[in-house]
Amino acid sequence: MEEIVGLREGSPRKPVPLQELWRPCPRIRRNIQGSLEWLKERLFRVGEDWYFLVALGVLMALISYAMNFAIGRVVRGSGIPEVKTILTGVILEDYLDIKNFGAKVVGLSCTLATGSTIFLGKLGPFVHLSVMIAAYLGRVRTKTVGEPENKTKEMELLAAGAAVGVATVFAAPISGVLFSIEVMSSHFSVWDYWRGFFAATCGAFMFHLLAVFNSEQETITSIYKTSFPVDIPFDLPEIFFFVALGAICGILSCGYNYCQRTSLFFLKSNGFTSKLLATSKPLYSALAAVVLASITYPPGVGRFMASRLSMSEYLETLFDNNSWALMTKNSSPPWSAEPDPQNLWLEWCHPQMTVFGTLVFFLVMKFWMLILATTIPIPAGYFLPIFVYGAAIGRLFGEVLSLAFPEGIVAGGKVSPIMPGAYALAGAAAFSGAVTHTLSTALLAFEVSGQIVHALPVLMAVLAANAICQSYQPSFYDGTIIVKKLPYLPWIRGRKIGSHLVTVGHFMNCTLTTLAKDMPLEEVIKVVISTDVTQYPLVETTESQVLVGIVKRTHLVQSLHTDSASWAPGQQPCLQDILANGCPTQPVTLQLSTETSLHETHNLFELLNLQLLFVTSRGRAVGSVSWVELKKAISTLTNPPAPK
Repeated sequence: MEEIVGLREGSPRKPVPLQELWRPCPRIRRNIQGSLEWLKERLFRVGEDWYFLVALGVLMALISYAMNFAIGRVVRGSGIPEVKTILTGVILEDYLDIKNFGAKVVGLSCTLATGSTIFLGKLGPFVHLSVMIAAYLGRVRTKTVGEPENKTKEMELLAAGAAVGVATVFAAPISGVLFSIEVMSSHFSVWDYWRGFFAATCGAFMFHLLAVFNSEQETITSIYKTSFPVDIPFDLPEIFFFVALGAICGILSCGYNYCQRTSLFFLKSNGFTSKLLATSKPLYSALAAVVLASITYPPGVGRFMASRLSMSEYLETLFDNNSWALMTKNSSPPWSAEPDPQNLWLEWCHPQMTVFGTLVFFLVMKFWMLILATTIPIPAGYFLPIFVYGAAIGRLFGEVLSLAFPEGIVAGGKVSPIMPGAYALAGAAAFSGAVTHTLSTALLAFEVSGQIVHALPVLMAVLAANAICQSYQPSFYDGTIIVKKLPYLPWIRGRKIGSHLVTVGHFMNCTLTTLAKDMPLEEVIKVVISTDVTQYPLVETTESQVLVGIVKRTHLVQSLHTDSASWAPGQQPCLQDILANGCPTQPVTLQLSTETSLHETHNLFELLNLQLLFVTSRGRAVGSVSWVELKKAISTLTNPPAPK
């Protein structure tokens, strides 16, 4: 059907649609359209592409600034060291702000999209996200119920959130709770125990349920299913081999933690890299990603390290029961153009290298590549990569044993075949447990594999690895806390360092600013102006110095501003008048004696998440102890100065 047209009044007999003629305010619209045409003609004289180039530059500048802003905030890194610091009672501003949730999710999605190229996981960021949501839900609950803020309940929710973060990554509620306890806390309240298990079980169940609904699984089952024989999974002589594997993992974990911590120190101390990380984090991330991607490129060097497999496929193949060395002993399988989904283990058998060569090359290359990946300032988890790395160590160890005992181990007239997959499971638990200083990785290995037949040898391997690593190196997360200079309280290791003989009187801070009730307000104001502490010890009188309470700086400043207008001319009020008018004080529920030992003081600070305690002698305030004094005392005790 043809469109009906007409003539517009005042137009040079140019036909226009009737619909256009019937619109309101035709003259005003014509004037606006004419003005826009004139502006377009003048602007595009220089070529319209220049304006789009300007828009492109502005947009990319905005995106670049947004990237710098997002990466420069709290979204980068693992998140576990910071959460561990928060659970000790230290306040990290904005770290649990829900506004950072989106940036963390987007950054983590980009990290996981790289697959095994960057070789990073999601455990740490998931713990951070879970704790972030727990903090937000806690604030919502407080506002809904109308209760005042309760620090204890807040910490209970944060502890449960950390457990849920681990449980939802591996769908392992039991080991998730235990791992979060071992990593996050030196002391854990039994009251929080069932809360963590309840929340973690709900999260793990939902994870499995979504997998079933999405047709990824037929029913609720383990993530990395194994099929180790149940009747005779291992023989008694193999216990020695599992312990030896644990010792090897312990030694390698010491080297890994040392090299990783040294690399972070170097990046912060070196002028070029520190400036690059401070001003151009995206550039550093891109350069590191290019290096890692070029090495793992499958047609290149990557074909010798099974780089076509994903992180989950790494574990599925490494946990395989069969011995690859025996299967490829007399023949070398052909290299396929694409991975065979039914025989993914063939990715570890390149025609130009044996199975042993591929595993050794994988371990050597991934050692420094993983350290490089941990320096990239992006949201990423570091537990799954070390879990896979430990599985590769165990697989290599198991393949060597299967080649040394091709018929299996004969004991008591029965033959027990060597299963390299079992050693891979033990290696994964031992190496990851040693790096993080945890024992719950043994239980995690059982939950993700769905079998517990190797409980004893795996646990013994984890114990052996932890015994070595904990004796010589701090854990991966503690090392990161040290490098980032986050507030932390070091452990008192060993029984022979004499922590029971050192008393508070030897290391307390004797410079103590007290406020007496009879102190004139002029002196109180001078004290407040000249100091920046958050709280002041309140004593009975200037002469007695008997500790009777604590005054918060914020409350005192507010009361001074409020009551200053009510002072009569010539009146000389004292601090007692301010306290009587409603300035709140807190009782001293816990204090130290000069005879309290360093060991007891350290336990109190860790158990109660304390930041500062005042020291009294016969009731008199004589000093204070904070994390600073405790760290100096422990450092002096463990590393005594050389005699002059």
